[in-house]
Amino acid sequence: MTENIVTADNTTKDTQDVAGPRVAVVTGGSRGIGRAVADRLAADGYAVALGYAGRKDLAEAAVAEIEAAGGQALAVQADVADETAVAELFDQAEARFGGVDAVVNAAGRMSLSTVADLDLADLDALHRTNIRGAFVVAQQAARRLRPGGAFIAFSTSVVGTAFPTYGAYAASKGAVEALTLILARELRGRDVTVNTVAPGPTATDMFLNGKDDELIARLAAQSPLERLGTPNDIAEVVAFLAGPQGHWVNGQVVRANGGMV
Repeated sequence: MTENIVTADNTTKDTQDVAGPRVAVVTGGSRGIGRAVADRLAADGYAVALGYAGRKDLAEAAVAEIEAAGGQALAVQADVADETAVAELFDQAEARFGGVDAVVNAAGRMSLSTVADLDLADLDALHRTNIRGAFVVAQQAARRLRPGGAFIAFSTSVVGTAFPTYGAYAASKGAVEALTLILARELRGRDVTVNTVAPGPTATDMFLNGKDDELIARLAAQSPLERLGTPNDIAEVVAFLAGPQGHWVNGQVVRANGGMV
């Protein structure tokens, strides 16, 4: 919220201009849902520090698009499971923009297999990104978010729908859901919220990879709205939770899935 203050020369100035913009750190921000979140928060006036794992070209394109629209952004390479790299992402956000008000951990990894056939190396990779990475980003958020801030993690509606072959992925995201209310309670007195968004089938490269048209159509039909979600659908939910209008929602897992069971 902004208000006018009187300066020494009796003119008025917006307190938002004095304090600077609200600042968001978005991991996984170079593509998919993370990219949509970065764009949406930038449209709301956030300066965005965009973390990416490997696609520097996509991250720089996201920054250029935000800046072309009049926003502020920077891109920082950071493996979410690397605590030093993630701390540097937050350091650069604070140095460039003055603080951190929203943290969105959209980085994730998915590998599908039956439990019987699961390659345990894939399980370890899922654990590293989806569990360790979630904790590393949450730890920095807990230390650095300013009053009025929000931490938003990502799970999956498959935790509830329990589709075959999603066992390892759903298990890794179940850990994120377990963390949500605990962290919210640990931040008592800080005026910081903690929530998790659990999308259903959403048309991202990660979701579409390896699926034929028949399977995609079947998954789209699971929702009463009879379509896949879009990254923008999910970004709207994140923007609500990150902003003052969603600040009374705390410690919750929001299943943004169009009505899937």
